[in-house]
Amino acid sequence: QVQLVESGGGLVQPGGSLRLSCAASGFTFSNYTMSWVRQAPGKGLEWVSDINSAGSRTFYADSVKGRFTISRDNAKNTLYLQMNSLKPEDMAVYYCAKGEEYGQGTQVTVYS
Repeated sequence: QVQLVESGGGLVQPGGSLRLSCAASGFTFSNYTMSWVRQAPGKGLEWVSDINSAGSRTFYADSVKGRFTISRDNAKNTLYLQMNSLKPEDMAVYYCAKGEEYGQGTQVTVYS
């Protein structure tokens, strides 16, 4: 079955950086568009970014454009999200997604 395991979250000050990873298994990773979504405390899921199966096309929410970079390594079945210039409003649980299937999430906390 599909398994998505996120890692790399943590505590960071505003302006800092984190790199999230998502290890995928149970399906042919290189065949699928992958996404990152997030959920801030008390709010619903928010789409963050998509990357196509080949890694040649990327898409971003306006709120993260220019600060976050999605990438993938199909040889390693791994999805990444490089997050720079983090803001307090970026604080959320970040989920790797294959369509409507999600991992367990990784917490990103931005504090002053």
